[in-house]
Amino acid sequence: MTPKWLEWAKQIQAIAQTGLAYTKDVYDAERYEQLRKISIDILDSYTTVDREIIELSFANERGYATPKVDIRGVVFKDNKVLLVKEKHDGGWALPGGWGDIGLSPSEVVVKEIKEEAGYEAKPIRLLAVLDKKFHQHPPEPYHIYKIFIQCEIVGGEAAAGLETNDVAFFAENRLPQLSLQRNTEEQIKMMFGFQRNPDQPTMVD
Repeated sequence: MTPKWLEWAKQIQAIAQTGLAYTKDVYDAERYEQLRKISIDILDSYTTVDREIIELSFANERGYATPKVDIRGVVFKDNKVLLVKEKHDGGWALPGGWGDIGLSPSEVVVKEIKEEAGYEAKPIRLLAVLDKKFHQHPPEPYHIYKIFIQCEIVGGEAAAGLETNDVAFFAENRLPQLSLQRNTEEQIKMMFGFQRNPDQPTMVD
């Protein structure tokens, strides 16, 4: 469960960011900047992340505050799921990453599978749209929606990318150590549920 202090910091940051985007009053802008500073102070006090990094990554966005979107590709072969080993933390994950401006979710997932796993893929169907806060991920400063899209391989061959150093297929009962920032065991097993039951409706939240 996300710590209360982190939820408060994210909410304060969102209020400040949205307020700064729309206010026309210089005094209100000063108050919103004060709120933004409070959100930074909270993360600075309760984490070991350098304050400058917090300011750049957590409190540097402009415009109306919205959730980030993480898109994951789900590829099955011989009752096993495709996972890639992340260089960042050494854990395994469904290939994917942040949504890109100018690309649709399907285009993003095709690009990510190619870049991280070496395969050319074709999107088949949307499996799930999950709010990360409802799942057992480690705490983080962003509000994130996760989109899972089932794909099939149409070409290419296994090859690690710039952010990955291994590619493999795993059975449901033989999953490796997972990159929990990116996916949980519960979510991987949920994807196997879709493989067993193709008529299962899309999961939301």
